[in-house]
Amino acid sequence: IIVGVKKGGTRALLEFLRAHPGVRAVGAEPHFFDRCYEKGLRWYRSLMPRTLEGQITMEKTPSYFVTKEAPRRIYNMSRDTKLIVVVRNPVTRAISDYTQTLSKNPAIPSFQALAFKNVSTGLIDTSWSAVRIGIYAKHLDNWLQYFPLSKFLFVSGERLVSDPAGEMGRVQDFLGLKRVVTDKHFYFNETKGFPCLKKPEGGSKPRCLGKSKGRPHPKIDVQVVQRLREFYRPFNMKFYQMTGQDFGWD
Repeated sequence: IIVGVKKGGTRALLEFLRAHPGVRAVGAEPHFFDRCYEKGLRWYRSLMPRTLEGQITMEKTPSYFVTKEAPRRIYNMSRDTKLIVVVRNPVTRAISDYTQTLSKNPAIPSFQALAFKNVSTGLIDTSWSAVRIGIYAKHLDNWLQYFPLSKFLFVSGERLVSDPAGEMGRVQDFLGLKRVVTDKHFYFNETKGFPCLKKPEGGSKPRCLGKSKGRPHPKIDVQVVQRLREFYRPFNMKFYQMTGQDFGWD
């Protein structure tokens, strides 16, 4: 299961993985372990694609990562589930999150107004989900009460853009798949500013993510960005320690 995080690059990762013959994935986000749990496991199973022996069944719902009950519920279903978390610089992620909301609701307050409890003191409002999601160390703590670190793969959202084949190599290894998706599968789309999948053999046109991806971000005041960077730094450091990976955000 790709359990997180929102605006990290989860859709790109899922689409890249679907190019692998060993992977079958649900297209839409099922939201079973956060919003639809009362529908029961049979309902959840009914959403899954049919797989052959040796194929992996996948789904992605990025809000699982920040849902308190999700780790326990997934553990109760199967403690052998492999979990993938796509993370990106929490500051950029927050701005991207805001950009998405803004595109749906242009009347919302400014980024600055939402990010700060009090602008003059520089106090950050952690109750705003765009800010809260990026405190990765805190959310991971909750997961590690149920799953060992070995069940997780942390994918860099930045590297998924700059080196998709390299990052996909790590993902395929983690899932125990042959490295089928390689640099031959990708080309860089200059207009969108991120990699797209080349068209499959004898298939249709190249697969690029939809219009909602790669939206231009609004201009955010430099000091606001700086203050957020400072806010996230200790959490980022803790996250690097917990995962044994330096994501180079600082």
